[in-house]
Amino acid sequence: MTRDHDHTTRIHGPSDATTASRRRELTPGSFGRGRDISHTVVIKDKDLFFLTEPDGRVPAEPGHGFGLFYHDCRYLSGYEIRIGQQTPEHLVWHAETGYMAIIALTNPEFVDSAGATIGRHSIGIRWVRVIDGSQLALHDVFTFQNLTLSHLDFTFSMRFLSAFEDLFEIRGLTPKQRGVIEPPRWVNNLLDLSYRGADGVYRSVIVQFSRKPAEIDGSSLAFDIVLKPNESTDRLVSLTVRESRDRAATRPRPSFRLEPKAVEPAAQKRSNKWIQGITDIYTSSISLNKSLKRSMVDLDMLRSYIGKEEYFAAGVPWFAALFGRDSIITALQMLAFDCRIAEHTILLLAALQGKRTDPWRDEQPGKILHELRVGEMANLNEVPHTPYYGTVDATPLFLILIARHAAWSGELALFNTLRQNIDAALNWISNGGDISKRGYLEYQRNTAAGLENQGWKDSGDGIVNSDGSLATPPIALVEVQAYVYLAKVEMAELYRRAGEQERAHRLEAEAEDLKQRFNRDFWVEDGFYALALQNDGQQAAVMSSNAGHALWAGIATPDCAAQTVERLMSEDMFNGWGIRTLSERERRYNPLGYHLGTVWPHDNSLIVGGLRNYGYDKEAIRVFVALLDAATFFDAHRLPELFAGFSKNKFGVPVNYPVACQPQSWAAGTIPYMFKTLLGLWPQAFENRLLVRRPILPDFINEVDIEGLRVGTANVDLKFERTFDTIAVKVLRQEGRLDVVVEL
Repeated sequence: MTRDHDHTTRIHGPSDATTASRRRELTPGSFGRGRDISHTVVIKDKDLFFLTEPDGRVPAEPGHGFGLFYHDCRYLSGYEIRIGQQTPEHLVWHAETGYMAIIALTNPEFVDSAGATIGRHSIGIRWVRVIDGSQLALHDVFTFQNLTLSHLDFTFSMRFLSAFEDLFEIRGLTPKQRGVIEPPRWVNNLLDLSYRGADGVYRSVIVQFSRKPAEIDGSSLAFDIVLKPNESTDRLVSLTVRESRDRAATRPRPSFRLEPKAVEPAAQKRSNKWIQGITDIYTSSISLNKSLKRSMVDLDMLRSYIGKEEYFAAGVPWFAALFGRDSIITALQMLAFDCRIAEHTILLLAALQGKRTDPWRDEQPGKILHELRVGEMANLNEVPHTPYYGTVDATPLFLILIARHAAWSGELALFNTLRQNIDAALNWISNGGDISKRGYLEYQRNTAAGLENQGWKDSGDGIVNSDGSLATPPIALVEVQAYVYLAKVEMAELYRRAGEQERAHRLEAEAEDLKQRFNRDFWVEDGFYALALQNDGQQAAVMSSNAGHALWAGIATPDCAAQTVERLMSEDMFNGWGIRTLSERERRYNPLGYHLGTVWPHDNSLIVGGLRNYGYDKEAIRVFVALLDAATFFDAHRLPELFAGFSKNKFGVPVNYPVACQPQSWAAGTIPYMFKTLLGLWPQAFENRLLVRRPILPDFINEVDIEGLRVGTANVDLKFERTFDTIAVKVLRQEGRLDVVVEL
């Protein structure tokens, strides 16, 4: 996952104290937002999302990341409820879909307004929360049930708080300019919480109720609830977000009557349409089925839009935006399930491709963006994310996605449409990104407000030397050179299909030259690929998971691949739940360091692809099973952005990274992508062919059914079934011309 950092002075040296004084990092756990969000109720639809504690509340005190967010602004930073002036007891929460959550609460013992004691567990509360990104609304339906044989008379109170913080402010940056928060106003029984932004944008939250509150005090209110024995009653609360440069557009409108039964989630139709339109996989493993379902629910939740184009936002809450690297890799992971989002992502990134040289935003012609932000601090140019281009790997990954999309779709239309964008990207890789003129794609930030490290391990201390010191820019990362190799190989294939033989030959020659130099310059005598080359060409000679991406891209020689696999699967790298980002033998290893020993699911998914490329099937299954087992220990089988690198035998469960994004797009894509990789699905849509190459399954899975797999214009259902030591593949249904070829 990509991360952003504020301006600081760079100091080299191995000591942790020196590193801490060097800069303040805007990465999870490194600043004041550090409250644990590993057990969080999240719902999202389009660009509107809401995070709460498991009991549905947003704490009133500061220092947390919960709340209602839209366009990089936290509109609601406090939402507390009381029953009889007491906080309800939490029983359970459930979020089967991404747009709705159900929470069960009950009451502690309390004294009502008449002085009578209402015993504990006398009242049941069913709280149904629905989010609607089209209407920018959050609907809460509270159902109160009297669980006793007595009449109950009590108050139910609510309190709302809104500071309208920019997301970068929550993450630790101090805004240079701040707008004006207006006092809470009540207009026609609607609560108006408004903010006049320093960027000229008015933002407001309008709170409306199905019944008039009995008491009103600022942004607090109370209802009187009277229940006969076993009787139930509903209260509906709707919160609407408004954003406009026209103040009148954000003011409360005349009140209208709300009915709980009228709350129909508009997101449901969009969600159902997407889920029904993607490839479906069902297996004989209950655990895998649950993980696959959770992955699709989370990916559905993370679907976002810019205009009519759809993409996967990187992660909630910190990175719910368009990210070059993250959105591309998730689209790659999902090609076998939905090719359409890949096309939309490509078109979006092409439209925002760098066109000029702008050091403030790290922009260069042909470069693919890192991150696009639309909040107040971005509008005021206090952060360079409008968009920001400080990423070294998004550009080759952009080209890989175009090629892989073509392999699934069997069409050159997108390639032909984006020919200028492709040429610009290839030119930047060969020229603009080769800072030291050594023939490698490198990075070095141009703005103090930008990222110090610009690969996927982009925390400030993520790229290190074996003595513990930090690598010195310009830096050429091992995985980035692998991406460049793969991009040129696959682009050569598309140019050849387009009839441009000379261009294809030139790209293939460049790729082969890169492969030769790479295996010479990045190889460490101890038997692994260095993490990076730095400014003087010296290796950052540490064992890291990045080396596994060289296997995914196919740049490793067979001998180097064999040694790399051995190191990746050794105990210092493989902790039982997955492959660590950094070997525990390295001086900088930290099982809770963001990129210094944690386990990242997406990282492991690409490594599994690499293991399969080179025929290491047993190792691929081992990593897959480890991540699948880990998923069972997280809420709702949801793999988080990352988790701690402690060995499996140390705690027996995977250890949470407290402020990891969840859901996070490429973590959600991990299980589907790894399983597709085990099945060996290789599209050859230009030849109307699906190649099923060496399908393998863990020993606890005997059957797999795939429905609606799309290759080119064809649609096919397949069945995989274990027969003794082999996996048999059957075509159950087929529409359109497609040859299914199985290689065992």
